[in-house]
Amino acid sequence: MPYGPDEVGVGPWPGGEAAWPDDPRYDPVLLRDGDRRNVVDRYRYWTLEAVVADLDTRRHDLHVAVENWQHDFNIGTVVRTANAFLAAEVHIVGRKRWNRRGAMVTDRYQHVRHHPTAADLAAYLADRGTPLYGVDNLPGSRHLETLALPRRVCLLFGQEGPGLSEDAREACEATFSIAQFGSTRSINASAAAAIAMHTWVRQHADLGAEETWRG
Repeated sequence: MPYGPDEVGVGPWPGGEAAWPDDPRYDPVLLRDGDRRNVVDRYRYWTLEAVVADLDTRRHDLHVAVENWQHDFNIGTVVRTANAFLAAEVHIVGRKRWNRRGAMVTDRYQHVRHHPTAADLAAYLADRGTPLYGVDNLPGSRHLETLALPRRVCLLFGQEGPGLSEDAREACEATFSIAQFGSTRSINASAAAAIAMHTWVRQHADLGAEETWRG
Protein backbone atom coordinates (compact mmCIF):
# COMPACT_ATOMS: atom_id res chain seq x y z
CA MET A 1 0.00 0.00 0.00
CA PRO A 2 1.38 3.45 -0.86
CA TYR A 3 1.89 5.83 2.05
CA GLY A 4 3.28 9.29 2.77
CA PRO A 5 3.66 12.22 0.38
CA ASP A 6 4.77 11.67 -3.22
CA GLU A 7 7.71 14.04 -2.71
CA VAL A 8 9.71 15.14 0.27
CA GLY A 9 9.63 18.83 1.15
CA VAL A 10 7.83 21.69 -0.55
CA GLY A 11 7.62 23.26 -3.98
CA PRO A 12 8.36 26.85 -4.99
CA TRP A 13 7.16 29.61 -2.64
CA PRO A 14 3.47 30.31 -3.39
CA GLY A 15 2.80 33.53 -5.22
CA GLY A 16 6.08 33.79 -7.06
CA GLU A 17 9.01 36.13 -6.48
CA ALA A 18 6.78 39.06 -5.59
CA ALA A 19 5.58 37.17 -2.52
CA TRP A 20 9.00 36.05 -1.30
CA PRO A 21 9.69 36.84 2.38
CA ASP A 22 12.08 39.71 3.12
CA ASP A 23 14.36 37.70 5.38
CA PRO A 24 18.10 37.05 4.84
CA ARG A 25 17.74 33.51 6.17
CA TYR A 26 15.84 32.47 3.07
CA ASP A 27 17.60 31.10 -0.01
CA PRO A 28 16.38 32.63 -3.31
CA VAL A 29 17.16 29.43 -5.20
CA LEU A 30 15.08 27.33 -2.80
CA LEU A 31 12.26 29.89 -2.87
CA ARG A 32 12.24 29.70 -6.65
CA ASP A 33 12.70 25.94 -7.14
CA GLY A 34 11.35 24.43 -3.93
CA ASP A 35 13.05 22.79 -0.97
CA ARG A 36 13.37 19.00 -1.14
CA ARG A 37 16.07 18.66 1.55
CA ASN A 38 15.79 16.32 4.51
CA VAL A 39 15.17 19.09 7.04
CA VAL A 40 12.34 19.80 9.47
CA ASP A 41 9.66 22.28 8.37
CA ARG A 42 11.16 24.96 10.63
CA TYR A 43 14.05 25.25 8.18
CA ARG A 44 12.21 25.11 4.87
CA TYR A 45 13.72 27.53 2.33
CA TRP A 46 16.49 28.58 4.75
CA THR A 47 20.08 28.73 3.56
CA LEU A 48 22.48 26.09 4.85
CA GLU A 49 24.38 28.76 6.76
CA ALA A 50 21.20 30.04 8.42
CA VAL A 51 20.22 26.54 9.54
CA VAL A 52 23.66 25.87 11.05
CA ALA A 53 23.67 29.27 12.79
CA ASP A 54 20.30 28.55 14.37
CA LEU A 55 21.37 25.06 15.49
CA ASP A 56 24.51 26.56 17.02
CA THR A 57 22.41 28.67 19.40
CA ARG A 58 21.09 25.56 21.15
CA ARG A 59 23.50 22.65 20.63
CA HIS A 60 23.81 20.22 23.49
CA ASP A 61 26.94 19.64 25.56
CA LEU A 62 27.11 16.09 24.19
CA HIS A 63 30.09 15.23 21.98
CA VAL A 64 30.31 12.03 19.95
CA ALA A 65 33.49 10.40 18.68
CA VAL A 66 34.08 7.37 16.48
CA GLU A 67 37.24 5.62 15.39
CA ASN A 68 37.90 5.40 11.66
CA TRP A 69 40.49 2.80 10.72
CA GLN A 70 38.53 0.65 8.24
CA HIS A 71 36.33 3.20 6.41
CA ASP A 72 33.37 1.82 8.40
CA PHE A 73 30.00 2.53 6.78
CA ASN A 74 28.48 2.98 10.26
CA ILE A 75 30.26 6.31 10.75
CA GLY A 76 27.84 8.16 8.50
CA THR A 77 24.88 6.78 10.43
CA VAL A 78 26.48 7.88 13.70
CA VAL A 79 26.83 11.42 12.29
CA ARG A 80 23.19 11.42 11.22
CA THR A 81 22.06 10.36 14.70
CA ALA A 82 24.31 12.97 16.30
CA ASN A 83 22.63 15.58 14.14
CA ALA A 84 19.19 14.35 15.20
CA PHE A 85 20.15 14.69 18.87
CA LEU A 86 21.93 18.03 18.24
CA ALA A 87 25.38 17.02 19.48
CA ALA A 88 27.92 19.80 19.86
CA GLU A 89 30.52 18.09 17.68
CA VAL A 90 31.29 14.76 16.07
CA HIS A 91 34.94 13.69 16.26
CA ILE A 92 36.51 11.35 13.72
CA VAL A 93 39.58 9.57 15.11
CA GLY A 94 42.09 7.99 12.74
CA ARG A 95 41.77 8.33 8.99
CA LYS A 96 40.57 11.76 7.93
CA ARG A 97 38.44 10.48 5.05
CA TRP A 98 35.33 8.67 6.23
CA ASN A 99 32.31 6.99 4.62
CA ARG A 100 29.68 9.73 4.35
CA ARG A 101 26.98 7.66 2.66
CA GLY A 102 25.00 6.93 5.82
CA ALA A 103 25.07 10.58 6.90
CA MET A 104 22.45 11.48 4.27
CA VAL A 105 24.02 14.97 3.94
CA THR A 106 23.47 15.72 7.65
CA ASP A 107 27.22 16.28 8.04
CA ARG A 108 26.66 19.66 6.38
CA TYR A 109 24.69 20.76 9.42
CA GLN A 110 26.94 19.12 12.01
CA HIS A 111 30.36 20.25 13.23
CA VAL A 112 32.74 17.39 12.40
CA ARG A 113 36.31 17.52 13.71
CA HIS A 114 39.22 15.19 12.90
CA HIS A 115 41.87 13.88 15.32
CA PRO A 116 44.76 11.64 14.19
CA THR A 117 44.76 9.60 17.42
CA ALA A 118 42.61 8.94 20.47
CA ALA A 119 45.24 10.72 22.58
CA ASP A 120 44.77 13.84 20.43
CA LEU A 121 41.02 13.64 20.98
CA ALA A 122 41.48 13.23 24.74
CA ALA A 123 43.79 16.27 24.87
CA TYR A 124 41.33 18.40 22.89
CA LEU A 125 38.49 17.44 25.23
CA ALA A 126 40.57 17.91 28.40
CA ASP A 127 41.24 21.53 27.39
CA ARG A 128 37.46 22.00 27.34
CA GLY A 129 36.66 20.17 30.55
CA THR A 130 34.91 17.32 28.74
CA PRO A 131 35.43 13.74 29.98
CA LEU A 132 35.84 10.95 27.43
CA TYR A 133 33.75 7.81 27.98
CA GLY A 134 34.09 4.74 25.80
CA VAL A 135 31.10 2.58 24.88
CA ASP A 136 31.98 -1.07 24.24
CA ASN A 137 31.15 -4.47 25.73
CA LEU A 138 34.58 -4.93 27.25
CA PRO A 139 35.43 -6.92 30.40
CA GLY A 140 35.07 -4.56 33.32
CA SER A 141 32.84 -2.07 31.52
CA ARG A 142 30.24 -0.48 33.77
CA HIS A 143 26.51 -0.49 33.02
CA LEU A 144 25.35 2.32 30.74
CA GLU A 145 21.77 1.85 31.95
CA THR A 146 22.60 2.91 35.52
CA LEU A 147 25.14 5.61 34.65
CA ALA A 148 24.43 9.22 35.57
CA LEU A 149 26.04 10.83 32.53
CA PRO A 150 27.68 14.22 32.97
CA ARG A 151 25.98 17.00 31.04
CA ARG A 152 29.28 17.75 29.31
CA VAL A 153 30.72 14.50 27.97
CA CYS A 154 32.09 12.81 24.87
CA LEU A 155 31.02 9.27 24.00
CA LEU A 156 33.59 7.33 21.98
CA PHE A 157 32.70 4.36 19.78
CA GLY A 158 34.96 1.88 18.01
CA GLN A 159 34.75 0.19 14.65
CA GLU A 160 32.18 -2.42 13.76
CA GLY A 161 33.72 -5.75 14.75
CA PRO A 162 36.91 -4.95 16.69
CA GLY A 163 35.32 -2.23 18.83
CA LEU A 164 37.50 0.28 20.64
CA SER A 165 41.21 0.08 19.88
CA GLU A 166 43.75 -0.33 22.67
CA ASP A 167 44.78 3.31 22.29
CA ALA A 168 41.16 4.39 22.59
CA ARG A 169 40.64 2.33 25.73
CA GLU A 170 43.69 3.94 27.33
CA ALA A 171 42.44 7.42 26.42
CA CYS A 172 39.00 6.91 28.01
CA GLU A 173 38.32 7.76 31.63
CA ALA A 174 35.96 4.77 31.78
CA THR A 175 34.09 2.38 29.49
CA PHE A 176 30.43 1.42 29.56
CA SER A 177 28.42 -1.34 27.94
CA ILE A 178 24.81 -1.84 26.86
CA ALA A 179 22.87 -4.74 28.38
CA GLN A 180 22.02 -7.54 25.93
CA PHE A 181 19.89 -10.64 26.43
CA GLY A 182 20.03 -12.65 23.22
CA SER A 183 22.53 -14.94 21.52
CA THR A 184 24.53 -12.35 19.57
CA ARG A 185 27.73 -11.16 21.24
CA SER A 186 27.33 -7.56 20.09
CA ILE A 187 24.96 -5.09 18.44
CA ASN A 188 25.60 -2.92 15.41
CA ALA A 189 27.97 -0.02 16.12
CA SER A 190 25.58 2.66 14.86
CA ALA A 191 22.73 1.15 16.90
CA ALA A 192 24.90 1.19 20.02
CA ALA A 193 25.76 4.83 19.36
CA ALA A 194 22.09 5.74 19.02
CA ILE A 195 21.23 4.01 22.30
CA ALA A 196 24.07 5.76 24.13
CA MET A 197 23.20 9.18 22.73
CA HIS A 198 19.57 8.72 23.66
CA THR A 199 20.65 7.83 27.19
CA TRP A 200 22.18 11.32 27.39
CA VAL A 201 19.03 12.87 25.86
CA ARG A 202 16.77 11.26 28.46
CA GLN A 203 18.91 12.64 31.27
CA HIS A 204 19.74 16.13 30.06
CA ALA A 205 17.75 17.34 27.03
CA ASP A 206 14.81 19.73 27.40
CA LEU A 207 12.06 17.49 26.02
CA GLY A 208 9.49 20.26 26.37
CA ALA A 209 11.38 22.87 24.34
CA GLU A 210 9.59 24.49 21.42
CA GLU A 211 12.25 23.21 19.02
CA THR A 212 11.86 19.61 20.16
CA TRP A 213 9.98 17.44 17.69
CA ARG A 214 9.31 13.74 17.40
CA GLY A 215 10.23 11.79 14.29
